[in-house]
Amino acid sequence: MWLLFLAVAWVAAVLACVGVCRAAVAAAHHERPGPGADDRRPPELTLYETAYLAGGPQRLVDVALVSMARQHRLLLAHTGWASVIDPVGSDGLERAVLAAIGPGGQRRIPAIRGILATDDAVRALSDRLVAAGLALPARARNRVGAAIRRLWGATLLVPTAAGAAVWMAPAGTESGPMLVWFALPLVLTSGTWAMARMEIHPYPDWATPAGERLLRQHLPADARPALTALAVHGRAALTDPALRTALHSSGA
Repeated sequence: MWLLFLAVAWVAAVLACVGVCRAAVAAAHHERPGPGADDRRPPELTLYETAYLAGGPQRLVDVALVSMARQHRLLLAHTGWASVIDPVGSDGLERAVLAAIGPGGQRRIPAIRGILATDDAVRALSDRLVAAGLALPARARNRVGAAIRRLWGATLLVPTAAGAAVWMAPAGTESGPMLVWFALPLVLTSGTWAMARMEIHPYPDWATPAGERLLRQHLPADARPALTALAVHGRAALTDPALRTALHSSGA
């Protein structure tokens, strides 16, 4: 009976490891831009491009919200609500923010993030970065993330199967040799997990390795360093406690 559990552990381990390798190869394919991508690659990143590559659409929306709040065109309350003060956007993303807030002039910040995640302004910026080989398309990013989650699940399945095998083994059966056989798929999955965290960790994020290099080398020369820090490091980089509380609030 314990051989059945061993077979389940081995099948899960092998399938999960193969899945991670295939997803990593597919994601690496997107790092190699197509013809003309170099012409579309910017020499430096804008503040919005930096925010997207460092943290995706939600980071991009946070930068736009804080930028508008600092210019006194939005009020970001500590309860997580955004209120319009001046209904004029200086660029496409700010106009999208105002449209997401709606004619009522108020909306919860998490709801604004959700609406703008699929907005045309955000999609256009994303498509431009993907075409330049700086950002991963959603399909490749999701595929690698799912593969790594399956690998982690297989890593947890192996000791569970080993425990079940020991529990169901006939009385008098030595558990030592049995556990040695289960240790092999556990080493395989945990080793692959460790390598995945080191080698393909950037892939589930938003930027390709080329995008990460550009992030490190050419941060935007913005006159407002607080916005650059927010774009690169996220909400924790904000020094204004009121803004930090507003962005972290659930908006309930």
